[in-house]
Formats: sequence, structure tokens, C-alpha cells
Amino acid sequence: MKRIFIALKIEPGDNLLRMMSSLKSLLGNERINWVDAANIHLTLAFLGDTDEEMIKVADLAVRQQCRGSGEFSFKLSGTGVFRNYRDPKVIWAGIEECPGLTRLNNLISTALSDAGFKLEERPFKPHITLGRIKFIKDSGALTSAVERYNNTFFQEVTVNEVILFESILKPSGPLYRPLGKFSLT
Repeated sequence: MKRIFIALKIEPGDNLLRMMSSLKSLLGNERINWVDAANIHLTLAFLGDTDEEMIKVADLAVRQQCRGSGEFSFKLSGTGVFRNYRDPKVIWAGIEECPGLTRLNNLISTALSDAGFKLEERPFKPHITLGRIKFIKDSGALTSAVERYNNTFFQEVTVNEVILFESILKPSGPLYRPLGKFSLT
């Protein structure tokens, strides 16, 4: 069994890295597990603990949907929190509406569903996770820090491949190991 997910790898640019560094500094006294810059990604489907045979099925399903679906770009901008500021769980950077991303997500989700995978039922909200909140002492500081960037453009991201990752949980943080790469061209 391996813990797997399907994602787009994002190479953080200077603006995104500066914002992440600023948030870490502004919220340094809070209990937040920050995502390492090398692990920045946009999750398309989280499949969780999956046996080897089903990993092969996922690989084939995603590979077939990606082949020839075409490269596209999206804009990474804005910040926010999941759940809400009274009970925050995740700090995120947002993705501007992108038909290419929505189409790709629909293709992959349908293929995985048809292949027998149980996917999350909540609507697709494209974002990148910046930090997972364990405990907040000063919710005002959190609100102020995150809202500082809620209308900021960080970078444009060109997407030309989808990656099937294994997530290996370690005390120092997760290690993401690519199990398959699928070209969109």
C-alpha cells in the first residue's frame, strides 16, 4: 500500500517565495506546519492508501486522459484560509479561474471514478496549500497576515505534465516521490 495523489508540480517564483517567507515571519509564534517550497503542488485527486494493482490502474487512467489534452497556463494569486478565520485549518494561495485546469481536473476525476476510485465529493477548489494550522493563539494576526496578500498576483504557471505522487509521511514532513509523469502534449 502506498499513499498516493495526482497533482501538478509548481516551481515557486520569487513573489510566491517572498510571500511565504513573510507569512512565516508574521505568524512565527503560531503552531503552523509550513509546506516546504520544494513540495509546492496543486492536488487534482487524493487517492490515499492504494494497493499496487490499483496504482497501476490509476497510472493508466490518468496517462490516457493526459495524452494530447494540451498545455495551458493559470495565474496564482490571492491568499485565504480553509474553514474560516474563527476555525482555520489551512492557509492557501489561490488559482484564478482557468478553463484548462477545470477541464483537466474533470477528465482525470471521471477516469479515476470510472476505474473504481472513490473521490472526494466536495467541489474542486484549486489552490496550493502553504501551511496546515495546528493551533492559533492570535486570530487577528492570522487574519491581518493572510489578508495582506488576498489580492496579490504571485506568478503564472505553465502546465505541461501531471504527476502521480506517493506521499511518504515522515516526522520532518512529507516526502513526495513521483511514481509516474504524464505529458499533456
